[in-house]
Amino acid sequence: MQAIQLDTIKLAMSDGIELHATHYSPADREVAGAICLLHGMGEHGGRYEELAGRLAGQGYAILAPDQRGHGRTPGKRGHAESVLRLAEDAARTIEYTQAIYEGLPVFLYGHSMGGNVALSCALRYRPAITGLVLSSPWLKLGFDPPRHKVMLGQVLARLLPSLTLATQLEAGALYRNDNQIKKDWEDKLLHNRISAALYFSLTEEGRRSISYMADLKVPLLHLHGTADTVTSYAASREAAERVKGECQFVALEGGFHELHHDREKERFTSILIEWLNRLVQLTNRAG
Repeated sequence: MQAIQLDTIKLAMSDGIELHATHYSPADREVAGAICLLHGMGEHGGRYEELAGRLAGQGYAILAPDQRGHGRTPGKRGHAESVLRLAEDAARTIEYTQAIYEGLPVFLYGHSMGGNVALSCALRYRPAITGLVLSSPWLKLGFDPPRHKVMLGQVLARLLPSLTLATQLEAGALYRNDNQIKKDWEDKLLHNRISAALYFSLTEEGRRSISYMADLKVPLLHLHGTADTVTSYAASREAAERVKGECQFVALEGGFHELHHDREKERFTSILIEWLNRLVQLTNRAG
């Protein structure tokens, strides 16, 4: 792993809340491009140090905010009023990233829940980014929740929208990596909560985004493991097939949900770096 410089930044959002963001940058080389990274449900931006180190070796810096209700950012754990609020936060974080790395290519990267938010941001706000990366995005779950839990959630979403329930996801469904399991066990910032309001907002926004994929205006790298039981591989493939512009869809055979932590992480990272490098080179030539 390449040496990285790590610091933290507070990003002021439009409603006054400050997102805690982890800023990774190459320690011993010039920055070639920057990535605004949106984490998944229950985690935080500080959990991407290994991936950031690999990307730093190619000259990429990362600004990874803890989304509302996550990490060191204020708010009830697992709750945000809607995906639209998170998408607006993402658009503002992109602006911060562009200000820090003025004139350099900036990419938006979203994993799982962050993939839903990133895609919503790209479709609704159309930020001036060089490209979009979706890693196992939550466009649809990879399983059907029990009907009684869905019905209960619908009632709670109306009456107690901020009430949270356990996701009941275990590390074994996310990746195959004993070292990461140990790290996650010791990580006090992780949680397994989600509010009814956020769950149904994510569900509806996933459906909407799939139907609007033809409107996507930036190059897309879309990766999903075929053995993912958390988010739907089929929904990812459908979304990619609807794109009219540049789209590289990568099905990692046998890959689990967190491809950057799973046994497929070397292949995942090499595909990501190759795609980023190509777009940076094209951008530099055009400039």
